[in-house]
Amino acid sequence: MATYKIAWMPGDGVGKDVMEAAKIVLDALKFDAEYIPADIGWEFWCREGDPLPPRTIDILKQTDCALFGAITSKPRDEANEELAPELQGKGLVYFSPIVKLRQLFNLHTNLRPCRAYPGNPLNYRDDIDLVVFRENTEGMYGGVEWFPLPEKVYEAMCDNPKMIKWKEKGLENVALSTRIMSKQGCESICRQAFAYAKKHGRKSVTLCEKPNVLRETGGLMTRVFRDVAKEFPGVEPWEANIDAICMWMIKNPQNYDVLVAENMFGDIISDLCAGLVGGLGFASAANIGDDYAVFEPTHGSAPKYDGQYVVNPIAMLLTVKLMFDWLGEADLASRLDNAVSTVIKENTVGTYDVKGRDNNPNSTLEVAEEVARKL
Repeated sequence: MATYKIAWMPGDGVGKDVMEAAKIVLDALKFDAEYIPADIGWEFWCREGDPLPPRTIDILKQTDCALFGAITSKPRDEANEELAPELQGKGLVYFSPIVKLRQLFNLHTNLRPCRAYPGNPLNYRDDIDLVVFRENTEGMYGGVEWFPLPEKVYEAMCDNPKMIKWKEKGLENVALSTRIMSKQGCESICRQAFAYAKKHGRKSVTLCEKPNVLRETGGLMTRVFRDVAKEFPGVEPWEANIDAICMWMIKNPQNYDVLVAENMFGDIISDLCAGLVGGLGFASAANIGDDYAVFEPTHGSAPKYDGQYVVNPIAMLLTVKLMFDWLGEADLASRLDNAVSTVIKENTVGTYDVKGRDNNPNSTLEVAEEVARKL
């Protein structure tokens, strides 16, 4: 019987390509796991009206963790148009399956390392080593939205007089997305950021917020951050507005260690950090809860490249490393990280984002095979 059960969710587009690449390396490492296929993604929305079928949720409940490739998401009108004809007009509403997974399994922490591997020609600087902690279930991505704005919601919100003016625009013309944050959610993500910094010898944790404008939600996050910081006297607490940190990350990224933010701000800042170390082809992520975790590269599904094996698999392979870290498989994590580092440093095998389209780039699977050889 295998040591681990891993839910295997390729998803859409190039998610399938990079998961195939991951399997090459997992097999080369002789990782003792049973991989259980699980359905997720756009085809299941179109065919069944549910991009995260109940059978997939059942599979995840019976596994140790999940590896996930990528999904395609589209706006509401386009999503409705692509539903199977027999499902249209039945009130089905598309909802991101990865967001739903995060909420169903309370995967409260999104961990995104962004490290400049030596020899990567795409590095902005060679001395960047950042880790972003993004709150994963609340904030702007909580999914509490309306369009058009219901009268009863409008009336309830008129407790704040600033809301009254929206009535004159016609509620049928008003869309509303909420930013809901709890003290518990803020405390959890801040504490994990500081604990990580302390454990790994990081000098600082920087809060990326906007409390001068988002006074209630940003203010709550800032107060909690300051309180949690007192529990970790060896780690410096820094604060930066989200717009300012985007400038400072371009100007002096080497000055930062750990960044912490709510959901949307964390999403933005982590992609900025990925751009500093080579782009989304090098960006991995872990969605971590108390008892379960889902691991994914941060790039999208890029449907036009589906099955062409042109995208960089390094992000997916570093995602596998994050899975090993979470499972406590330190030796496997180290071996994989060393192999990836060697391939990047040698810079002889690489996909088009690294080598350019006119310089005989390698395929997704060829890069994975080269990493497997370096193990």
